[in-house]
Amino acid sequence: MTLEYLFGPVPSRRLGLSLGVDLVPHKTCSLNCVYCECGPTTRLSIDRREWVPTPAVISELDRFLEPGPRLDFVTFSGSGEPTLHKDLGKVARHIKQRHPAYQVALLTNGTLLFRPDVAADAMAADVVMASLDAGTPEAFQAVNRPHPQLDLEMVVRGLEDFSRGYTGELWLEVFLVPGLNDSAAQMKAVRRAAGRIQNARVVINTLDRPGAEAWVQPAPAGVVEHARRLLGGEAPGAAGREAKAPGAEVDRDRLLHTIRRRPCTEQDLVSAFAAEPERIRNILLSLEREGRIQKEMSWRGVFYRTANEPAP
Repeated sequence: MTLEYLFGPVPSRRLGLSLGVDLVPHKTCSLNCVYCECGPTTRLSIDRREWVPTPAVISELDRFLEPGPRLDFVTFSGSGEPTLHKDLGKVARHIKQRHPAYQVALLTNGTLLFRPDVAADAMAADVVMASLDAGTPEAFQAVNRPHPQLDLEMVVRGLEDFSRGYTGELWLEVFLVPGLNDSAAQMKAVRRAAGRIQNARVVINTLDRPGAEAWVQPAPAGVVEHARRLLGGEAPGAAGREAKAPGAEVDRDRLLHTIRRRPCTEQDLVSAFAAEPERIRNILLSLEREGRIQKEMSWRGVFYRTANEPAP
């Protein structure tokens, strides 16, 4: 089955086996975070509209889910900020009504939850994972580089109001960028902001694969641990629902579709598709010879990203 708006399923530390749903073109977002694994934002927007055709997304979901594949979650994520799509709630409710065996997760930067229509759509998800990387306007600008019509207080207030009415599982992800938001003062400011948000679990994260800016580096383990203690959060790799993919079919198109959304190592792809390393290696070599992907060295090894191709 050729996928245009779906990707995966992929194993996740916190969501088990997750099928991704991508509702915006690459890279459409309300932020231009320095660490984003999808790369720099090319369309900075807070405009909610039908960025990709809703009927086509629903049709692809139905074709994929009707056979009853083994999944834990269907997750809105991918090439940008999913809440920018005006029919996010419609698609989420369709999944829950038509395919009730699957839970729905929303990975969001949280910037638009101050809008009643966005908050109402997010309420349809069983799990909402929102970002909160800054406790001061200066750090918000430095780390997240937001759309000019957004400010930090607006974002925190939106998360605060949303948390009062949300009955699902709410996560706050704090992404540490050395030199920008990892000082004790900045973490205390994040703690004050996070304290306004009810019933939220905090997870501390740092760079794991190449980000939007080459100068961004992972935070040292000691800094991550200090932030975890200060915020009462969980560190990267915290135990969750992690699952192995059930021998998902792997071919050139599906592998390339995955790499388009974020850089991957060979081992990332072996895990995502539960495939033989030699099979993954052969496909990567073939795509590299054709000039469709390129290598990028990083602290975690060799990553592959697409080259000379239009974004999905």
